[in-house]
Amino acid sequence: MTKLAQLETALATLQPEYLQVLDESHMHSRGLETHYKAVIVSDQFEGLNSVKRHQKVYASLGDLMSQIHALALHTYTPQDWAKNASAPASPTCLGGSKHDH
Repeated sequence: MTKLAQLETALATLQPEYLQVLDESHMHSRGLETHYKAVIVSDQFEGLNSVKRHQKVYASLGDLMSQIHALALHTYTPQDWAKNASAPASPTCLGGSKHDH
């Protein structure tokens, strides 16, 4: 199972109304399956600030977090999502990895 599929499976435990996980590794200098973006719309985020939402996501991912370099999280309640229905675009990588030479 690919890392992307593993992430999607783990995030499904949040019972999302909408889930999009993108492998954005091609935008970075660190190699394959290292940088991801997740857009998650779930009732489970209701009443939680962004830190608590992210902690909930990290808990659902468990050990997978140690296997990836970066994860951009965009977490919304269904009401938040209904207002905009989009997540911001990811910025261009500026490098800076200790693996860059």
